[in-house]
Amino acid sequence: MMRGINKQIIFEDDMDRLMLLSLIKKYRRICGFNLYGYCFMNNHIHLLLQEKEETVSKVIQRISVSYVQWYNKKYDRCGHLFQDRFRSEVVETSSSFLKVLRYIHQNPLKAGLTKTIFEWEWSSIHDYLRPSDFIDREFVLQLFSTDSYQALQLFSNYMQLSNNDEFLDDIPRITISDAEIIDYLKRIDIPTSSALQQLQKEKRNAIIADLKMIKGISIRQLARITGISKSVIDRIQ
Repeated sequence: MMRGINKQIIFEDDMDRLMLLSLIKKYRRICGFNLYGYCFMNNHIHLLLQEKEETVSKVIQRISVSYVQWYNKKYDRCGHLFQDRFRSEVVETSSSFLKVLRYIHQNPLKAGLTKTIFEWEWSSIHDYLRPSDFIDREFVLQLFSTDSYQALQLFSNYMQLSNNDEFLDDIPRITISDAEIIDYLKRIDIPTSSALQQLQKEKRNAIIADLKMIKGISIRQLARITGISKSVIDRIQ
């Protein structure tokens, strides 16, 4: 995520957005990264990409420097446009990947700017609904089905599901310590990680699902405490 300094507007008009799109396309060819999603809001942008030949830091630097130089020249200004360094999160599982993509597409909806994700012109949702050489859409659609028509239907339905997902938001983070989680498990008669692992799958998953609902607990933290893999925990609903 790249945000305008002091949360200022980074797009004055659609020409600005088109310029940024063209720069992303340009550096996608040069840097060789895979692009799976984007959304241009008024004062920030989201990108979901996979680094290849160059690091994410180098890719974002190329894009942001080129855009700021163009923007400053167009509006006869100088200085920074984006706030500090970009913010990023590593996506480790297919489930998390799809949630991040859904979050990106729902950004305008959750901001109250649209009534559906399809009304926002400046996101990659439209690149999925029609053939596009800009977004690496086939990788994403195959996560839903090998049948192209069914994959598109399942993708569209998933992107519209309501949720409480949060990624890279300026929201004060509530954190829960390992000790608090361990105490919670002991209170429900789970004295050790081994005891949790030895439960019947249904009961174990129910406990994990309850833990995931507690604000401030991360999947990485649960995996560390319980000894259950992140991919298993991520799949538990």
